Amino acid sequence: MTDAAETILLTILLKHDQSKNMDEIQTRLAAAAWWDRFPPPGVEIVGWNVVMGIGQIVTVRLPPSLLNVVNIEIERCAWGVFSTEFFPTYDFVPVRERLKREFHAKQDAVKKS
Repeated sequence: MTDAAETILLTILLKHDQSKNMDEIQTRLAAAAWWDRFPPPGVEIVGWNVVMGIGQIVTVRLPPSLLNVVNIEIERCAWGVFSTEFFPTYDFVPVRERLKREFHAKQDAVKKS
């Protein structure tokens, strides 16, 4: 995988087509070779969660140059099973930790004054 500074995170919402049951969904995904084709080479899965009643939320890390490849694989393999939404994403944990430190530093300063 490429250096994190040269990559983006993309969160993909794969909303279930509730008119299909699980067997129909798996048959369609198998016919499209979903499990072999997604993610495409050069794209790393960061997280993949099932949200009951909604579908699946997949976060991938990729170089920006592969954004079109991800889109094409979703169109080839996931359409007809899922409706899709895409969201540029970033890791908030380091930001949260910085904000927490700053908050505590301000609280300590107030206590000392």
